[in-house]
Amino acid sequence: MPKPRHPQTVAASNGIAADPTFGAVVPPIYLTSTFAFSGFERPGSYEYTRTANPGRDVLADTLAKLEGGAGAVVTTSGMAAIDLVLSQLGRDDLIIAPHDCYGGTYRLLAARRDRRQFDVAYVDQGDDVALSKALTRSPSLILIETPSNPLIRVVDVRAIAAQAKSVGARVVVDNTFLSPALQRPIALGADFVIHSTTKYLNGHSDVVGGVVIAADKADAEALADWANLTGVTGSPFDAYLTLRGLRTLFPRIDHQQKNAAAVAAFLDQHPLVRVVHYPGLASHPGHALAKKQQAGFGAMLSFELVGGVEHVRRFVEAVEVFTLAESLGGVESLVAHPATMTHSGMGEEARRAAGINDSLLRLSIGLEAEADLIADLDRSLLAVGRRAERPERFID
Repeated sequence: MPKPRHPQTVAASNGIAADPTFGAVVPPIYLTSTFAFSGFERPGSYEYTRTANPGRDVLADTLAKLEGGAGAVVTTSGMAAIDLVLSQLGRDDLIIAPHDCYGGTYRLLAARRDRRQFDVAYVDQGDDVALSKALTRSPSLILIETPSNPLIRVVDVRAIAAQAKSVGARVVVDNTFLSPALQRPIALGADFVIHSTTKYLNGHSDVVGGVVIAADKADAEALADWANLTGVTGSPFDAYLTLRGLRTLFPRIDHQQKNAAAVAAFLDQHPLVRVVHYPGLASHPGHALAKKQQAGFGAMLSFELVGGVEHVRRFVEAVEVFTLAESLGGVESLVAHPATMTHSGMGEEARRAAGINDSLLRLSIGLEAEADLIADLDRSLLAVGRRAERPERFID
């Protein structure tokens, strides 16, 4: 039996030099929709790329190994990955979802609930009383997003998974913000892990994709069957790009989170910043829990400016190193305004309940020089206004 390898080694070398035909070191791209049968009723290992493709299978195998799962299904997007898990539910099933989840997830859950495909309860999963009350409703699935998007809240995966199992519920964790380099939810009790591979796994903002990893082999096979039936499996070229990006996951995240820690410390001391949401700060409510269940604090953070939308406008129009754009996890640093971008579709009432206000900005920290990132933020904050005697007052 082969000796288990460190996840960093798996990311860098799984599938390397395994090509049986020509001995290619890098797994080849099989840009074919179909595969020849060797004869009547004699299919080969592969028949049709919607069902399976060699390159996509290498990516799925690598991600399953990284997350400690029994199998994985690579999908066309992160939302397709979430929907693939949801497709296993019926109209009498209840999902407990985070009240502060990603806007796209919120919209998908609401849309399928409105079509009576299942029921949804949005719960603050950091509130033990609220969570315990929701669990009395016999949910079928609990969706966890930790750290949350965009408020970077941290919840206890192990504790929630244990509670879920006590009432017969299954657990799916969105691990997009940390990746398996920093968090492995299956080891904490999750049944499924989902990713938008668009983000840290690919890491270069040039492909859209997703993945579901299952802890149980039978679940992985059921998901694969449904993905084949509905045609949500990812393309061979997208799988190739994602695997290519995955090779550098660990060194990328290591550098990115070092940059993020420096940026968070700078913003935390700035007079024009009301609060910084980053678990690496000792003042963050989830700091101790993040240290316990994560291997690092990640490279995502958000902060609230003193002032309203006009100050946000001045800030985002002044940035030069940061780019105003949605998405995250790439080598480049991005800034987003959740209320008008990633979470605009939630509606004002839902955003208010989640704590997403108009002064909140989300940062995805990239691989640029730390000094350039901080200088860009400093200059952009100066564009907002210079502090008078009190932080709430400005002189333009």
